[in-house]
Amino acid sequence: MPDVSGAGRTLAECAERATDCKAYNRGMNESHLQFLSSPEWAAMLHTDLLPWIESVGDLGDDVLEVGPGPGLTTDLLRRRVPRLTAVELDATLAHPLRARLRGTNVDVVCTDATRSGLGTDRFSAATCFSMLHHMPTPAHQDALFAELNRVLRPGALFVGTDSIDVDVIRAAHMDDVFVPVGPETLAGRLAAAGFVNTEVDVRDYQFRFVTRTPVRDQLGSAESESG
Repeated sequence: MPDVSGAGRTLAECAERATDCKAYNRGMNESHLQFLSSPEWAAMLHTDLLPWIESVGDLGDDVLEVGPGPGLTTDLLRRRVPRLTAVELDATLAHPLRARLRGTNVDVVCTDATRSGLGTDRFSAATCFSMLHHMPTPAHQDALFAELNRVLRPGALFVGTDSIDVDVIRAAHMDDVFVPVGPETLAGRLAAAGFVNTEVDVRDYQFRFVTRTPVRDQLGSAESESG
């Protein structure tokens, strides 16, 4: 798999400017937000993230993206799936993204992804890229996992990436909400939310994960064993 260490180095460079940045109400410093909107980040997504996404399996016909932010990951996904729903909590990010993507195959929903109100068993796959650590508490992260399990179809993929808690990444998140997920705990937390067959790949600055909702016979077996 391609390395993602370049993202860590670029975040380190933006961290040098973070001290002078006014914190956004969204819990993300200005330098960090600019990086996530930059051509450099877009290039990294195409060279590092895209090949991995294409290797994990078919995302299906109706995909959910959680936390699109400025929408560069949304652009990457929407060209590869028939229908995409992007859920963004921050209205100052969601509304411009909705305006930019009006008339495309993307529906931008401004809501709390932990209580999305979206249909049960609707989506063929879900994604979240470098956003879990921006949730305010581990309990919020776990609530998101449970909600995704609800809205995903049986056997659906949930794929994502997130930051490792190392000094260079923490520095780049100065004045951000930064609640890192321990990759060694992720499989257990996803299992508690109902996911199965989780794989976690830890890199220098990020980890990647792939998991699934159980198919019906797996779900029945699990319930029988627990009973």
